[in-house]
Amino acid sequence: MKTYNITVNGATYVVTVEEVANGTASAPVAAPAPAPAPAVAPSSVGKAGSVVIKAPMPGNIMKVNCTVGDTVKKGDVLVVLEAMKMENDICAPADGVVASVDVSQGTTVETDTVLVTLN
Repeated sequence: MKTYNITVNGATYVVTVEEVANGTASAPVAAPAPAPAPAVAPSSVGKAGSVVIKAPMPGNIMKVNCTVGDTVKKGDVLVVLEAMKMENDICAPADGVVASVDVSQGTTVETDTVLVTLN
């Protein structure tokens, strides 16, 4: 048996591979479940404690539910992002006031594009 590290989309998995001689193999061995992919942080802390909400994946902005100056609560849907024909609610990770809205309806975004900033 040989063990390899394989990295897929930034997540590293340990894989054990059995060499087969003459086309025969021993009884199958159950492989352990792969390590979970690291969680993508959709937001981060910006300057002076502001919270920057970023796109967790590429897609199209279907709806923007906030404007600059709006007071939002943790869990409020700020933006609806369509990716692979599924609508994903991008929610406020904390209470705050919308400092900037960096996208508009119909915009195409890439992973980590800044969507909204909260103060």
